[in-house]
Amino acid sequence: MDLIVAVDNNWAIGNKGELLVSIPEDHKFFRNITMGGVVILGRKTLSTFPNGLPLKGRDNIILSKNKSYKVDGAKVVNSKDELLTVLKDYKEREIFVIGGGSIYEMLLPYCRYAYVTKINYSYEADTYFPNLDKLENWKLIEESEEHTYFSIEYFYYKYENEKPLEI
Repeated sequence: MDLIVAVDNNWAIGNKGELLVSIPEDHKFFRNITMGGVVILGRKTLSTFPNGLPLKGRDNIILSKNKSYKVDGAKVVNSKDELLTVLKDYKEREIFVIGGGSIYEMLLPYCRYAYVTKINYSYEADTYFPNLDKLENWKLIEESEEHTYFSIEYFYYKYENEKPLEI
């Protein structure tokens, strides 16, 4: 299992239920990485998608504590234990954690790779991702050249967890 996230200089990922910034090239990168795979996300993250619908071309697994919550075109699970059991059915597929904050935090120890878009700016934010540069098992293994979108500078980083937990 891997994860994909966009963060600012403070490892912030969102504010008031929204992304910090929208960069079309980063959306394309996200789509290319996750297409054909399995994506794991929370109910609140799903609500930010166009029309609140699951992502096309991927199997969507939604985490929600609400046992009556249903989503057409997605599988809904109600706990980490249930998710880990369901993921055994997807062993041969690429699996990506795509947010939000509490889902990232819960599943970070199980992830092997983290694809991080680092935006060279500090936004007002209320949701953060753990700083991988300060976590013992995580090492930066790839770094892109600088990219720009208007005045926004950003980089693509790939981190590896040297000791991921087994699913």
